[in-house]
Amino acid sequence: MNRTVIVTDSTSDIPPALAEQYGIEVVPLTLMFGEEAFRDNVDMTPEQFYERLPRSPQLPTTSQPSPVEYMNVYRRIQEQHPGSSILSFHISSGLSGTYQSAVMAKSMLEEEGEAITVVDSLSASYGFGFMVVEAARLAEQEHAPAEILAKVESLRQTRKLYFLVDTLEYLQKGGRIGKASAILGTLLNIKPILSIDAEGIIYAVEKVRGRKKAVARMIELFKADLPGVNTIHVAVGHTAEPASGEEFLRELAGHFTLKEKVLTNVGPVVGSHVGNGTLAVFIWPA
Repeated sequence: MNRTVIVTDSTSDIPPALAEQYGIEVVPLTLMFGEEAFRDNVDMTPEQFYERLPRSPQLPTTSQPSPVEYMNVYRRIQEQHPGSSILSFHISSGLSGTYQSAVMAKSMLEEEGEAITVVDSLSASYGFGFMVVEAARLAEQEHAPAEILAKVESLRQTRKLYFLVDTLEYLQKGGRIGKASAILGTLLNIKPILSIDAEGIIYAVEKVRGRKKAVARMIELFKADLPGVNTIHVAVGHTAEPASGEEFLRELAGHFTLKEKVLTNVGPVVGSHVGNGTLAVFIWPA
């Protein structure tokens, strides 16, 4: 049977050990601190990024891989695995041009492009990273591309996610909210809870005063989202602060039976938009 190879971009925030275990090809985005360019999770680790971010006088900028970069990756895979199919999963097109770059790369490959399927995840971070991992597991079990895509879409429909942002500073720097709102939010110790809608766009769910109350509110939201569900899979993304993720898992275990548990970093590219102290939680029924 012809092989199915899974490709994604670095905003999927898949732990490197999992990506290596399942042979997932991860194409990095680029992060810019002024004139300095770093490949996401290659030239700069999350630990290095979150140490540097608060000291940076300006917000780092990001850029997606070019279509040529994707084309080269697809070509290399097809040369290494003749007759293979490629499933390429990417951050929401509502948040980045990464998906469009991959679509253009496919169109540039003429006949070879017929074996490539580019998927708009309509999500970000491990909110689609877990789907990429599941796709790779199914590919390893030699499921056909259509079966993999159907399973992944089913997972996407049942997955729930929330981001708890520790500060409004980076949303303000990125132009998402006004400076006055950011200052007021800081003074009042406001912790925004964010999510991603069906169109793949980030929106504010609630603003809660104090981190402890915000964590409790996130768990309430998950319980309301999953009525009657007791056993779940969960992934927690943190900003190079695994203790915060472990603490959330302990809180969550008081309300759900946790089956598969993944702790991962919110990588530098996603982190540049939300900042230090962010907690990203992704849940799907077991």
